[in-house]
Amino acid sequence: MTSDLDIPVLVGDGGETYRETVRFEGRVVELFVHTPSGLADLFAADVRARRGVLQSMYATGLVLADRDGAAGRARALAETDLRAGPPPLDPATVETTRYGLTDALDDLVDAADRAERLAVAGSVFDAAANLLLDHHRAWTGTGKWLPRRLLQADPRRGAALIDGHLRVGASGEPAWLAEAASEVLALTGGPLREGYRRTWQGAIESIAAAGR
Repeated sequence: MTSDLDIPVLVGDGGETYRETVRFEGRVVELFVHTPSGLADLFAADVRARRGVLQSMYATGLVLADRDGAAGRARALAETDLRAGPPPLDPATVETTRYGLTDALDDLVDAADRAERLAVAGSVFDAAANLLLDHHRAWTGTGKWLPRRLLQADPRRGAALIDGHLRVGASGEPAWLAEAASEVLALTGGPLREGYRRTWQGAIESIAAAGR
């Protein structure tokens, strides 16, 4: 098994909050060491990022030791955050993502080069996933967690996006992904071209990064 083992460790307020990778008996282990105040800060950051990664770790993990009830209190806080769900994307971000997805869908269908089509498919998948998860006020994720969160939030539409993305990689055919992403776009306000305007705010916005 090559996947690492994630172990949160709670220490007192006089300690330090940090993350460390070690190897134990041949297994890679990720230690997430938190003070109570450090954990509260990280929980708040994960909520703002709409990911809820640490909350999921604390809410679903196996408690190995809990001498003073700290693990139980941390689990309760994590469960409260997860039940509340992530904050919604602000309207400007939704609009920007819709505009970017509309443009990327055109590129996906028009791309003659297979490598370019595959690259564009990644942007389409990410943007549609962000819109769909926001529509359901569901937690997002990166890497292996993104398809998992999609299937949890919307089994049918999430599966369609995943299947469409896989088909682009396997055969180069974009039709299934384009159809799945277009359905998500229609669900979240529809395509956006004419009428879109965004005032420069000092940062370049990316449809792939929206909401992360």
